[in-house]
Amino acid sequence: MTLRVAVLGAGGRMGGETCRAVEADDELELVARIGRKDSLEQLVDAMAEVVVEFTTPDAVKDNVSFCLGNRMHVVVGTTGLTTEALDELRARSDEHGANCFVAPNFAIGAVLMMRFAAQASAHFDVAEIIERHNEHKLDAPSGTALRTAKLMNDARAKAWVAPTAGRETLEHVRGGDQGGIRVHSLRTPGSVAHQEVILASAGQTLSIRHDSIDRSSFMPGVVLAIKKVSSLDGLTVGLEHLLDF
Repeated sequence: MTLRVAVLGAGGRMGGETCRAVEADDELELVARIGRKDSLEQLVDAMAEVVVEFTTPDAVKDNVSFCLGNRMHVVVGTTGLTTEALDELRARSDEHGANCFVAPNFAIGAVLMMRFAAQASAHFDVAEIIERHNEHKLDAPSGTALRTAKLMNDARAKAWVAPTAGRETLEHVRGGDQGGIRVHSLRTPGSVAHQEVILASAGQTLSIRHDSIDRSSFMPGVVLAIKKVSSLDGLTVGLEHLLDF
């Protein structure tokens, strides 16, 4: 028996790539492609078991809430969900018995990059993150950068050293401060998803970098999440929870 899958945001780049990946997998059946002007009720009519959400930051919470309320499991790739929004979705998931899986990045290499950066965090004094995406990305910094910073801070017992020498002659040139880690966002045509973590202490630096040069790099993670989400418990954040490290 195949798993019935619907895709929200099917007209977008990631949504379209997801539709192709689902159709290419013998264990999955694509039962609905939902675009910007389509009704969410089509998900119910299609009897979707799992919904993949790749829309926009301003729509994602309401979309996921609808799906959970109709007892459909959800795989979320749209970034921009706040901690408060995740708490709301966790409660809704528990209330209706449908699971919600959220991943800031579905590329296996990106998950490893975040893991390695967290492991290195205890051994350096300063950390900065540089992330680059295409000019159409709606949020900055990326969900991957924020997730990376959180994992690094969670793995560290003491505060980062904050270099204070000099002054900014251009406002915000030093990037945003995420728990002592400076985060820099680039938006350039031709980019897909790129991130470098730079850690430093006296006399040495360590750079950890990942590049997705094609959206197909995300599809193994997306398909894995589709197949695993029904076996999870409530809300789960991060692809690392589905991988055997």
